[in-house]
This record gives sequence, structure tokens and C-alpha cells, in this order.
Amino acid sequence: MQAGLLGGFYDSGNNIKFSFPTAYTVTLLSWSMLEYHEKYADIGELDHARDIIRWGSDYLLKLFIPPNATSDPILYSQVGGAKNDTEGGDNDTICWQRPEDMSYVRPVSSCDMAASDLAGEVVAGLSAASLVFKDEKDYAIRLTTAAETLFELAIKEDPTKQGTYTAVDECGGDARAFYNSTSFKDDLVWGGTWLFFATGNPSYLEYASRNFSLALQEERTSERGLFYWNNKLLGSAVLLARLLYFRDLGYPYKDSFASSANMTESVLCSYLSDQSFNRTKGGLILLKPDSWSPLQYAATASFLSKLYSDYLNLLHRTGGVCRDRAFSVKMLQSFSSSQIDYILGDNPMKMSYMVGFGGQYPLQVHHRSASIPWDGQKYLCSEGDRWLHSKDPNPNVLLGAMVGGPDKFDHLIDERDKPWFTEPSIASNAGLVAALIAHHDPPQHAVDSGSINLGLDQMGIFEKVHQST
Repeated sequence: MQAGLLGGFYDSGNNIKFSFPTAYTVTLLSWSMLEYHEKYADIGELDHARDIIRWGSDYLLKLFIPPNATSDPILYSQVGGAKNDTEGGDNDTICWQRPEDMSYVRPVSSCDMAASDLAGEVVAGLSAASLVFKDEKDYAIRLTTAAETLFELAIKEDPTKQGTYTAVDECGGDARAFYNSTSFKDDLVWGGTWLFFATGNPSYLEYASRNFSLALQEERTSERGLFYWNNKLLGSAVLLARLLYFRDLGYPYKDSFASSANMTESVLCSYLSDQSFNRTKGGLILLKPDSWSPLQYAATASFLSKLYSDYLNLLHRTGGVCRDRAFSVKMLQSFSSSQIDYILGDNPMKMSYMVGFGGQYPLQVHHRSASIPWDGQKYLCSEGDRWLHSKDPNPNVLLGAMVGGPDKFDHLIDERDKPWFTEPSIASNAGLVAALIAHHDPPQHAVDSGSINLGLDQMGIFEKVHQST
């Protein structure tokens, strides 16, 4: 299939482009910039971060092909993978090669509008990015136009056909082993929420608030308290609580927003209690104890905790409540900082899990390009194992990458062929970036007497939102 899908991001240590985590990455990076663009600018990273988001949003525009007189809409879910048109041929799973050396067929997976989760996340990414690029009117309009068209198609799909992209082999069967989706209503609520912020159209907010409880019912017990590529419900709750606190739209939304705020505080409170989630002896919260790569969940928990504590500070609130317990802003900030400190080296192994930071960090990151030397030679698929199984440090340092992380005993094995320890991903790194910028000191500029300098843009995200909504 000739799809014209140049661009985007290779994911993890692979040479595969997965649309679902790519869209989530664009959304999360955009959210962090909308909240903390003053901090990005203060450290000289604003343009760099915008370039990364644009690279992603440009790709998202290519993933969606609107319907026309002769064809139905198409949503591309993946480029590359284990499939190959030639039986027994090379592919992205078998070959340990740099992307520049690939010469095998690159299969493309495509979906219809029944891939509700993928559609919702692409809508969210396009919408959030449009707010980042609001100063580029034509580009922002392109993003929101595509998002609105895709969202309308997705929510008008026959409810009996709506579902997850990985439930259909042709759409996401090959992604099932990497990014298996277990719900879709949370993604549509997430997409509707961001589309409301991007356009101010109240119909999108009505959809999000009306379907939030349905998404909550769909959420698996094992997913509660998590915010990551497979579960956006908590992220939507935080955004709806933000509306309640700083842009109260009154009836008929107030009760729904209050419910989202209560859910948010309940989850954040659970982070502070050993009765809800276990921790390693070193202090890492285990939000999904039966899964590997625990750092991705800790990073986003850190981001949301710090972000919400900033909201509370702006409201001049000292804390929150959840059932029979209460928590202070200081408790929330302490938890949030502890998880970042753990990731950056305050752990029993005294190892920074962000590559290139600190005196000790993983040297055998599970990553094709990082592990193969740049020596002017092209290496064949058949030669890849020598690099995959080498005991030498990677010749190319993957600066800033966060690896999967340790086991529940705080132990990490730094070996390239153990990806459950040493593999990074774009989605987990987006969470780390969001958490780090949230924790960065605010810029030192003059503030009005009585105001709080948190480096957070309280009202910018509401530029398209009007009180008459």
C-alpha cells in the first residue's frame, strides 16, 4: 500500500511506527507546553519542544484520509511490523537494523471508523497541537478541521461496531503484542475534551461530560489510577476539574465537573496511601504491579500530582479530600518529587534511569540505532544479532531516554536483550518530559503583589472557551 506516511516517530527500540502511542505522545507533550510554556521558554527549550510536537502533528494529519465520493475514510494505525508480503522474509521484528539500513517491505495497517480508540486519540493530538500553534492560524485550522471531521465520523459510527483498534486484525492485529488497547470510550471522551478546548464548540464538551460515566464503567479494575497510552480517563478528569476551577461554565456542566474533580482527588489521594498501591522498598509506586516498565506509570502520576498541586495553589487551597482522608498540597508535591527523584537516581541501585543523566545510567539500552556504530557501513538483517547480544555499551548514547525500569525489588539488569528492563518508548518519555517541566523552577520574573509565580499559564488553555458556552 502506497500511503505516503513519511515522518512520525519510530517507537521504542523498534523501527515500527505505531499511531496510537504517537498520538498520545503529541497530546501529552502539547498539554505540558500549554500549562508550562513559560518554563520551556525560560530554559531555552520552547522552540525545540514545538518542533517535536509539529513533527508529530504533521504525521497525525497524514494518518487520517477523509471520505470522498469514491472512498470511505481511512485511519492508518501502523507502519512496519512482523508482517511481510513475502513469506519468511525480513521484517521489523526479526531484523536488528538501523532504520537507514532497512531494505525490506514495510507493511501498512489501516482501519475504518470502528477504531474508536485510535480515532479519539488522534483527535486529541490534533486538537491539543492546534492550541500550541494558535499563533499560526492556517496550520491550527488544518489541525482542528481534521480533528472535527474525524471526531464526527467516529462518534456517529454504529455503536455496535465501535471498539478498539487492536480488536480487528487488519487494523491493529500486529500492534496487539505491543500496544493492545482495552477500552475506547475513554479515548473518545479525551478527544472530545481536547476538541472543546481547541474550538470552544459546546457540543464536544457535552459529549465528553455525558459519556464520562460510561467510560468510567468501561475502565478495568487493573487500570484504575493509571494515566498512560491505554487509559486517558484520569487525564480527562483533570482537564474537566480545571474547567470547574478556572472557567466555571455553570449549568449543565457543574455537577459533571465536580464529579471529575472528586475522582481526581480520590486517585491522587490513593497515590499517597500504602493501602491502595504498593511501593518498592526504594519508594517507587507500583501502579500496575503485574506489568513491566513501571517508570512510565510513575512519571505520569508525578506529572498529574504536581500539576494538580499547582491548581490548588492557584486556588489558595491547602489540600484536598477523599472519602475519610485528606491530603495537603505539600504531601502531593512530596510524592510527585519522590517519583522523579527515584527515576533520576535516588533509588537502591543509585542509577539514573534517564540515559545520559548522572554518574551511572543504563549503558545497554534496547534500541537498534543506539546499539549499532556509525562507521559508514551498512549492516544486513542477518548481522544484527552481533549488536543485539553484544555485552559492550551502546556506541551511541541515547540522551534523555527513560528505560522501562526496575522490577518490584528495585533491581534492573542492564542488558540489551532484556527489553523489559532497558527499552525506552516515546510514550513513556512524553510522561517524563511532562513531569520534569512541571517540577522545574518557575522563571524569576516580577509578579503582582499577592499573586503566585508557578510558571503555569492559568488561562491560556481557555482562549477558545467562552462563558456563553
